[in-house]
Amino acid sequence: MNLYPLTFTPVLKDYLWGGRNLAKLGRQLPPAGPVAESWEIAGHVDGATIVDNGPLAGQPLTAVQQALGLDLIGRRSVWAQARGKFPLLVKLLDAQTPLSVQVHPDDAYALAHEGNELGKTEMWVILHAEPQARLILGVRAGADAAKFRQALDEGRLQPLLHVLPVKTGDHVCVPAGTLHAIMGGLLIAEIQQNSNATYRVYDWNRVGADGKPRPLHVEKALDVIDFGQVEPAVGQPQLLADVNGVQRWELCRNRYFVTERVIMAPGASFDGVCDGESLEIWGVLAGQAIIADLALAAVRFTLLPAALGAFTVRASAPATLLRTYVA
Repeated sequence: MNLYPLTFTPVLKDYLWGGRNLAKLGRQLPPAGPVAESWEIAGHVDGATIVDNGPLAGQPLTAVQQALGLDLIGRRSVWAQARGKFPLLVKLLDAQTPLSVQVHPDDAYALAHEGNELGKTEMWVILHAEPQARLILGVRAGADAAKFRQALDEGRLQPLLHVLPVKTGDHVCVPAGTLHAIMGGLLIAEIQQNSNATYRVYDWNRVGADGKPRPLHVEKALDVIDFGQVEPAVGQPQLLADVNGVQRWELCRNRYFVTERVIMAPGASFDGVCDGESLEIWGVLAGQAIIADLALAAVRFTLLPAALGAFTVRASAPATLLRTYVA
């Protein structure tokens, strides 16, 4: 079949820390209750998005990958195809209240302890931050596993946690093993490995919908926390190009993916090619753009199959986009 840009119906998740703010980004929410996450492009056992455009409409991403294989995900992701995994997962998060203090494992630990699950390296782009919004990211200087365990036992963990103020437009790179918590008052776009492996360390002494505390995973967390992540900072964009009304800024680069912020003036265009090596995921965060003949407005994402070939992105209004591909 002729390959084309794919869009999807999101999968919504109603975790207790969510709110109703994803409606402001155009998501159709249920009549009541918190909605914490919108999985925008996902092929996971815990949620698979359904194609909503073109000949593949109605098919879950998992089935599309089974049919297209490396033509969809690219030769750089042959390892993912061998494990029956889509390599990435794209989310929108509405953190109305704080998430738990948590950590994600790397691939080796996840494979050893969580079946065929991947590890989870991720990155965040802050779409909106309330005044004085903040994250927990990494540990304070001097923290180690022994001090951390003692602090947990004594109920005084917070002095070991590094608190990082953030504002709208910031981005944060979060390698596997980084202790973290997204606090309240934040709307976030997240790019991550295709994984749902999370080890909670501390959950603010709250209870879930069943009236019971949510499970903690202290021993696994202590196995994987990287105590070398000492007081990390907000990411600093690196300018890649500024040509003909198109600025490209690299936000995060790791062994799993590269994410860029692309800022386009009205009428400006960017020419790319999906040459079979990697898929590309483009998201319009502000404004409007036409991506390989697909018109998108904020906030929407599209998946360009790895074997799509040449494509053009053209801004039909001032636009800010995210571009992600497999490293």
